[in-house]
Amino acid sequence: MTPITVLAGKRVALFGLGGSGLATARALKAGGADVAAFDDNQGSRDKATAEGISVVDLASADWSGFAAFILSPGVPLTHPEPHWTVGKAKAAGVEIIGDIELFFRERATIAPSAPVVCITGTNGKSTTTALIAHVLRSAGRDVQMGGNIGAAVLTLEPPSDSRIHVIECSSYQIDLAPSLAPTVGIQMNLTPDHLDRHGDFEAYGAIKERLVASADIAVIGVDDEASKQMARRRAASGRPLVKISGEQPLDEGVFAGITANQGKLDTRIVQVRDGKPRVVANLAGIGSLRGSHNAQNAAAAFAACDALGLSAEEIAAGFRSYPGLAHRMEEIGRIGRVVFINDSKATNADSTEKALTSFRDIFWILGGKAKDGGIESLTRYFPNIAKAYLIGAASDLFAATFDEDGRVTYERAGTLAVAVADATRDALAQAGEGEIAVLLSPACASFDQFPNFEVRGDAFRALVKALPGFVGFGAA
Repeated sequence: MTPITVLAGKRVALFGLGGSGLATARALKAGGADVAAFDDNQGSRDKATAEGISVVDLASADWSGFAAFILSPGVPLTHPEPHWTVGKAKAAGVEIIGDIELFFRERATIAPSAPVVCITGTNGKSTTTALIAHVLRSAGRDVQMGGNIGAAVLTLEPPSDSRIHVIECSSYQIDLAPSLAPTVGIQMNLTPDHLDRHGDFEAYGAIKERLVASADIAVIGVDDEASKQMARRRAASGRPLVKISGEQPLDEGVFAGITANQGKLDTRIVQVRDGKPRVVANLAGIGSLRGSHNAQNAAAAFAACDALGLSAEEIAAGFRSYPGLAHRMEEIGRIGRVVFINDSKATNADSTEKALTSFRDIFWILGGKAKDGGIESLTRYFPNIAKAYLIGAASDLFAATFDEDGRVTYERAGTLAVAVADATRDALAQAGEGEIAVLLSPACASFDQFPNFEVRGDAFRALVKALPGFVGFGAA
């Protein structure tokens, strides 16, 4: 835990007693703050009370006595409309902040030079966060990883000059962190997402940009126009910038060079410094870093670890041993030449695009609760699809896209269990040589059939592991 001493002796309001909110309340209490916490859910209030955290009805509380209001990131700050507690705080002139802000204020007090890497972006931030943490650990560094991935940031050990924090930051968290100032700030990419919470794409992008604008060293992807503009603004500021790309050569920065080698794609990470390029890592054969999207993730990880003083050899060794994240292009195992890929985290078309570029013979399981735009943007990758299997509420919408395009054979599987069985049957019957993929990459939210993408991915993994002849990776 990181006790929050910067509010010691002060009365603090807190709303939201889920995982990160409860962790924040504990950290504030441990640091000596007088916490008045509340949540709309009775079960959450009861759990906090059982831990000795003071639960107060903030609707009737005297807000003039609060030094700060800590809002959980899942609670609306501005859109679609501010939560009622936000109105109370503003009326009383109480600042509204989140757990990331508390972490950075504590760092500024106890260890202002402590190294912190913060990662944001629409897609790829979780893999990049986990990859950076893994590379640093494999090189013998003391690493704490959390934030929007895994552990809440205030459950981590406190900042120190000998410890590196690697923190994934969502737009919601950045919006509540005015003092955010990482050693290395990474902006991966930007596509429309969470617009219901930020109003429009421009506001969403402006929030993301705060992370790299305040960083000592900014690492910015330049494979989309919005992020490219961020890089231009950073360059104009004269402060350190490392551009990264998973798609194009750069005159300066870190990029992925992808070439065909005997029917497979070799991905080399190239660093260009002072106009001189050198290959610093090769991702060929690293299943956990397959695809152009992971090439950008690896480029970002290389740039961050290089900035923290690791050698190219240490970083490349870390890449080779990286196990990958569950539900993100997770290689579960295979039956013969059929490999099973769990990409349940792909909840929009942009995420699924990365998966469709990673294979050439795909039996694609997709569907769920559709997001705006459906899969229209993916039609250029349809030649890679051997057959598609539609599940969930989006079946009619996606079938219409396939019918209009005319290049994809599909079936309405309805459920994930039927889709896995039928895709496996068809993949095993496919003639030819080379790798075939049974790919769960839904391009949809899960909420029509599953409570979240993790449960959906776990269900896929269980179904696949029960198939006759299945061999998991790493099995003898």
